[in-house]
Amino acid sequence: MRVNSPSSKIAIVTGAGSGIGRAAALALLGDGYRVALAGRRPQPLEETVALSGASDRALAVATDVADEQSVAHLFKTCVQHFGGLDVVFNNAGCGAPGVLFEDLTLDQWQGVVNVNLTGVFLCIREAFRVMKAKNPPGGRIINNGSISAYAPRPNSSPYTATKHGVSGLTRAAALDGRKYNIAVGQIDIGNADTHMTDRMSDGVLQANGALAVEPRMDVHIVGQSVLYMANLPLEANVLFHTVMATKMPFVGRG
Repeated sequence: MRVNSPSSKIAIVTGAGSGIGRAAALALLGDGYRVALAGRRPQPLEETVALSGASDRALAVATDVADEQSVAHLFKTCVQHFGGLDVVFNNAGCGAPGVLFEDLTLDQWQGVVNVNLTGVFLCIREAFRVMKAKNPPGGRIINNGSISAYAPRPNSSPYTATKHGVSGLTRAAALDGRKYNIAVGQIDIGNADTHMTDRMSDGVLQANGALAVEPRMDVHIVGQSVLYMANLPLEANVLFHTVMATKMPFVGRG
């Protein structure tokens, strides 16, 4: 059951030039959505558009989610080009170098906060402004959290702290969005096979100080999970959804 047919639904995906964002954009476009693809670099966005074969249903919009005016331009462009907005996937994110906590610089910390936390806030705020103005009001926002929103890896304090912050934004926005019929949820992803997890094939640092190779899963599985959440009727919401490589070291001790 859907609120309306996929071909009439419009989405924004941030960080759509690669990895999880690209997989989610391709899944939505493959289901008939019209999608504004956002990212800092135009070329990877255009590559996603070409891969989709979706022609005029895909629109690349160069965007820096940490910049207020850039986010406003993204949403305005989407609404003007497609005529509305139904779904937002806040996926854009980054990490800091995996250095010792005491060696982190303020610039490294702030750079992650600006993208992972402030960027999500700016996109949620703009989505609220657009979705509450619809007749009738409503829409869906999906935030990319992380398994790091529950358990940290060594030397990951900026990324872990911001992903905990995303969980707080998800809960607060889900509550504040009720009066506008805006459903807000979060997808927490563990070890999707993207360039960001390539290092896991060679072994990554574990909590006990050992290096271990970690299993990964096909990133297209994540795209299908986002599509499932996006296609729910607005009377239902997945507040938190975890999709992960089955054998990755998350559940248990080690």
